[in-house]
Amino acid sequence: MFTKILIANRGEIACRVIKTARQMGILTVAVYSDADADSLHVNMADEAIYLGPSPSRESYLLGEKVIEAAKRTGAQAIHPGYGFLSENAEFCRLCEKENIVFIGPPVAAIEAMGSKSAAKNIMEQAKVPLVPGYHGDDQSTEVLKKAADDMGYPVLLKATAGGGGKGMRQVWSSEEFSEGLAAAKREAKSSFGDDTMLVEKYLTQPRHVEIQVFCDNHGNAVYLFERDCSVQRRHQKVIEEAPAPGMSEDLRAAMGESAIKSAQAIGYQGAGTVEFLLDVDGSFYFMEMNTRLQVEHPVTEFISGQDLVEWQLRVAAGENLPKRQDELKIKGHAFEARIYAEDANNDFLPATGTLDFLQPPLESEHVRIDTGVRQGDEVSVFYDPMIAKLIVWDENRDKALQRLAKALAEYRINGVVTNIDFLYNLATCPAFVEADLDTGFIDKHQADIFHESEQALADELPMAALYLVLANANNAKEQGAKTNDPHSPWNTTNAWRLNEAHIHQLTLSHNDVEYPVTIEQKRQGSSSFYLIDVDGTKVDCQGRIEGDMLHSNINGYRSNATIVHNQNQISLFRQNGVFNFTQIFADCGDLDDQGDQGGLCAPMNGTMVSVLVKAGDKVEKDQPLVIMEAMKMEHTIRAPGDGKVEAIYFNEGDMVDGGAELLAFAAEE
Repeated sequence: MFTKILIANRGEIACRVIKTARQMGILTVAVYSDADADSLHVNMADEAIYLGPSPSRESYLLGEKVIEAAKRTGAQAIHPGYGFLSENAEFCRLCEKENIVFIGPPVAAIEAMGSKSAAKNIMEQAKVPLVPGYHGDDQSTEVLKKAADDMGYPVLLKATAGGGGKGMRQVWSSEEFSEGLAAAKREAKSSFGDDTMLVEKYLTQPRHVEIQVFCDNHGNAVYLFERDCSVQRRHQKVIEEAPAPGMSEDLRAAMGESAIKSAQAIGYQGAGTVEFLLDVDGSFYFMEMNTRLQVEHPVTEFISGQDLVEWQLRVAAGENLPKRQDELKIKGHAFEARIYAEDANNDFLPATGTLDFLQPPLESEHVRIDTGVRQGDEVSVFYDPMIAKLIVWDENRDKALQRLAKALAEYRINGVVTNIDFLYNLATCPAFVEADLDTGFIDKHQADIFHESEQALADELPMAALYLVLANANNAKEQGAKTNDPHSPWNTTNAWRLNEAHIHQLTLSHNDVEYPVTIEQKRQGSSSFYLIDVDGTKVDCQGRIEGDMLHSNINGYRSNATIVHNQNQISLFRQNGVFNFTQIFADCGDLDDQGDQGGLCAPMNGTMVSVLVKAGDKVEKDQPLVIMEAMKMEHTIRAPGDGKVEAIYFNEGDMVDGGAELLAFAAEE
């Protein structure tokens, strides 16, 4: 077994590999960029080597620098994680040349599966069922479009070198084909340096079911059952579960055996995932094989009781697979939800910012958190905006789903926009509870998932006001303790006033609605309580603050809330969601009164990928004007109406701050 390995990745997966290596007594070496200099994975590793600037192409994607780091530290093997160099055949070949073990499949297997079109041809020869499609070498628009027209719409355009939903587009009609192809090719070129495409018939109600396979270099192969990854946005998985609901033993065995056949057809070694489309009639079709560990591997670990990273290390060290097929059993049910910094209500645009407050649910035998960040860390523009993976397990699907909903309700993040509310709504919507799944799930059930939950504020407004007055009282007590006379009446917090009531008046805003609040402090024996008046409704309140927790008693109803208070922003995290308030001060002014700039602004921090117009051009409503990219995702800025482009302020390749004016646009009168 290795004594030291280098992890050629960052964030959550690097931390995940380090944990298993540590349990096995293996030393670890991390690599990092400028943006990750003080990151969690760097601090967890035994050693760390600097690679370069923050953009991945100048650091994590530099295979030769990674090899140098391994040689410098004496690492005998490199674990690539997922993404970055994990499916890069040239990097694998470089490891082989330098006599460093690549903890993954051999070069030939990566190359065989690295091209989706080549993979289809191999699977066809191995008698693995395929979705109808065009996988040819002629990449002219005319040939690709004819293939799509012949097989009938809808079709799916896919980058042959792709993964993670990049370089993929659904095309629903012949008229949309050219624009969809151009966008897919552009994204593929940016993400993988290769814009070769294939065209497949798009099944309208398929499930995305994948099989976890493992092969050693002694001819042994097993499958560790299946995962259902049907719930996706932008072709990227959102919630995964194992085992797949409604899977019969016969179908599981048939898919598992096909997956092993796929792996053996390319001489596979290590961990791999064979992805299938499962149609409503029970037929299934090979989609692709990922020659690496998958993001969603923890659900397989939960139901199988196996550590897949340990398996990877043992296989790479030349050992036999730890288990035979007949020794592997399914136990219980598991879900994984990906916690992202993104705005689900704004087309899942990635978000950046600082994690001012981060409090995940407590981990246990039922709840696991895989993360690469801590409170205070920054979610930057340079990498994928995933904050963590929340994984839950229980003895059956209903109980596991109940744990998932509870854990999502307990996840507290402040400082960046997250998808937690979206995930909660998704996990609790009736169709998901009933396991009525397919890859179009989110679009089909938008009304249930994207609903705006009513926040009546009957308890939350008084709680926010109570918190503020208690915080002020605590502050006064602390300041009083520092004076020469801490017993002065001017330093007390017991509502003492000379001939008048102790009354606070403040204004709280929630969802752009302002609420005047009056707080009268009362004494009853040796304790204080508050009468809080919101719009003429008075409630009796008591409470105390302990750390980030407010313990309150509102008209006899005792409850708790986690509080995050940053300047004039107050966030209450409760079981029924997060409630955000702003304390309005009389001299704040109207922050929104900025006038009409007559321009179009960047919706996020990112890079200008393409400028499609020039100054002076007349454009039509919804015409694409510029394309931005951030966190591996493209966003097209379109004309809000008919008009004229008067000026353009950024060039292709420029970095752009969120909110920056991109171009001046004059609407047609």
